[in-house]
Amino acid sequence: MLPAPQRKIVEVLTERAVELGVEIRHGHELVGLKQDSTTVTVEVDGPDGRYELSATYLVGADGARSAVRKLSGIDFGGVTYDRRTMRMAHATVPADWVDPTTRGLKIPGHGLALPFLGIRTEQGGFSYAPLPDHPPTISTVEWDQPPTDEPMTMDELRASVRRVLGVDIPLGEPEGDGPHLMNRLTRGHNRVAARFRDGRVFLLGDAAHILAYGGGGLNLGMQDAANLGWKLAAEINGTAPAGLLDTYDTERRVAAERMLTYGYATNALVAPGSDVTALRVLFAELLGDPAATKRIAELLAGSDIRYDMGVEEPHPLVGRFAPALDLVTPDGPKRLAELACTGRPLLLDFTGTLGVFQGPIDVITAEPVEGLPAAVLIRPDNYVAWASSTADGLSEALDRWFGVAVNHV
Repeated sequence: MLPAPQRKIVEVLTERAVELGVEIRHGHELVGLKQDSTTVTVEVDGPDGRYELSATYLVGADGARSAVRKLSGIDFGGVTYDRRTMRMAHATVPADWVDPTTRGLKIPGHGLALPFLGIRTEQGGFSYAPLPDHPPTISTVEWDQPPTDEPMTMDELRASVRRVLGVDIPLGEPEGDGPHLMNRLTRGHNRVAARFRDGRVFLLGDAAHILAYGGGGLNLGMQDAANLGWKLAAEINGTAPAGLLDTYDTERRVAAERMLTYGYATNALVAPGSDVTALRVLFAELLGDPAATKRIAELLAGSDIRYDMGVEEPHPLVGRFAPALDLVTPDGPKRLAELACTGRPLLLDFTGTLGVFQGPIDVITAEPVEGLPAAVLIRPDNYVAWASSTADGLSEALDRWFGVAVNHV
C-alpha cells in the first residue's frame, strides 16, 4: 500500500494529464448519450448551459453511480449489504497516544493500532490512517445501527469508537486547511457491470465494479485504465490488430471477478460473531506462511491475474504482470519502470541477436537476468505477451498484439 492521500494522487494524475494535452472540464454533467457505428455523442449540462460533444469513443470512469453506465443500459448486478454503517472523519489525537516508531495509535486495552491495518472486535471495526501532511483518518464500522438523516458529527464518531473498542479516544477537530472528511456510509456493495464495453462506450474503475470492503478498488481501476489506454491509442492511430479492443472486457472482467472474490471474503472476515473470530484466528495462522502472505498480497495488488495471450505452452511469465527488473543496458543501469514510461511495447533482448523492428515497439538490449529467458515482450500495461529462449512465436505475438505494421528488419 502507498500511504498517499487521494487528494495528492489526484493532483499528480491531473498534472500528468494536462502535460499530455488533456482538457479537464469541471462542473459539467453528462445527461444524454447516443452512438452509431462511427461516433458517440453526449449531451452535457455545463455552467453556460446544455451542449453536445461528439467523439470516436467514450470512456465512463465516472464512479459507482456512473451516468455512462446507466445511460448505456448496462446492468450492475451484485450484492448489497444493508446492515453495515461506516463512519470516517479527519481528526486529531493527543501526541502521547502516537507511537513514534510505528506511527500507530496506542489504545488502552487494545495495544497498538498499526497504521491502516485496523482492529476488529465483536462490536465492529476501527482503523487509524495517518497520512503524510494530512490529518489522520479515524474510521469505524458497525452493524445494525438505527438509521438517521442527521449530518455526521465528531461526537457521533466518538460514540461509535466507544461502542466498538469499549474505550474513549480523545478525538479533536482536524487542524490545517480543508476540506476535511466527515462522512457516514450506511450500505456497501459488491457489484460488477454486465459488460465493460457497449459498442464505442467503455467502463472502467468504480463505474465497472465496486467493492464493499477491502481497499482493492483503486488498484483495480488503475489497471483498467492502463489496459484500455494503450489499446484505444492503437485503435485511434490505426495500428491495432482486429479484435484488440474486445480484449479489454475479456481481460479486465477476469480481474474484476477475482477482486470480487477478495471483497466477499474480506466482508466475511470482518463481520461480527464468534464463528468469524475463530475463522480469523485460523486465517492469521495461515498468513504465517510466507507463500500464503505473498499470495494474498498479490491478490490485493491485482497482480495475481494471468491473461490468456493465445500462446500454446507459454513460459510461466506469459500473461502475468512483469516483475520489477534492474537492467544493465548499453546506456547504463535502467529500471524496467523507467523504460515503460514511453507507453510503448518493450522487447527485452538479453542476447543482442534479435535485431530491430519497424513499428511501435522499443527493443531494449540488456545483459542476461538470472531466471529470465533470452527475450521477453511486454505490453504497455506491463503484462508479458511473450517470453522464450528462442525467437519462436515472436512474430505471431507481435502481430497478435501490435498489428502487421510491426516487421522485423
